Amino acid sequence: MKNYLITTIFLAISIAGLNACVTSPEGRSQLKLMSSDTINNMGSESFEAIKKKTPETKDKNIRNYVRCVADAIIPQLSQDNKPALWEVRVFDDDQANAFALPGNKIGVYTGILKYAVNQSQLAAIMGHELAHVIAGHGNERVSNSIAAETSLAIVTLILGGSEISNNDKTLIAAGLGIGIQYGALLPFSRAHESEADLIGLDLMASAGFDPRESVSLWQNMSKAGSQPAEFMSTHPSNKTRISQLNSRMTKALSLQKQAFDKNLRPSCTL
Repeated sequence: MKNYLITTIFLAISIAGLNACVTSPEGRSQLKLMSSDTINNMGSESFEAIKKKTPETKDKNIRNYVRCVADAIIPQLSQDNKPALWEVRVFDDDQANAFALPGNKIGVYTGILKYAVNQSQLAAIMGHELAHVIAGHGNERVSNSIAAETSLAIVTLILGGSEISNNDKTLIAAGLGIGIQYGALLPFSRAHESEADLIGLDLMASAGFDPRESVSLWQNMSKAGSQPAEFMSTHPSNKTRISQLNSRMTKALSLQKQAFDKNLRPSCTL
């Protein structure tokens, strides 16, 4: 019975994987097990929960400034590219963070403005966060987690029928959990971050913002403090990010020139 159950799980994973393998905008293979509607609903529900927990800033100038940058970038998206479709909220919180969620949601914390000191640097952040959405990274992260948890469940079933002591089974299962976290989930997250940096760079440049300011942004972030070792982090090191951005800069500057030719010259001020 146990062998039958394990075989069934493996078959289910294999079938799902065959039907869910897609390619990201940067040409990387992705696993997406969730439907777009499901992911969009998850994003909207998460956004509502954040709104209940964190108040919106009362500073109208900041809200208008962030909205101005968003309205310039959103038309560069391949879909849902009308600004009116997106809800943009500026949260009164000192953390240096921002995010975009499936379901057309954008959140910016006032604390990020300490490091994003001009419109192009804020556009770099917003482009990066929007890139996560259009590249389907949320779906991929959920799908990878499902696959990892299913793999652990299979190992637990196998260990349950072995002659290994209970203590050793616990240690093995815990070790496998760590292996999956640092061997699969975190590297995938770093891949997402690097991909979002490059897609976001293209987005901001296509909107007419200065792509060179993306490098200045991460230089500002580097001065903010130390980071965990890169292999233990869900983000590439600032040095790695800057190198990757510079490698794409020639293309980005060309996209900015094309934007200027279309008279796309954002003027968002705080």
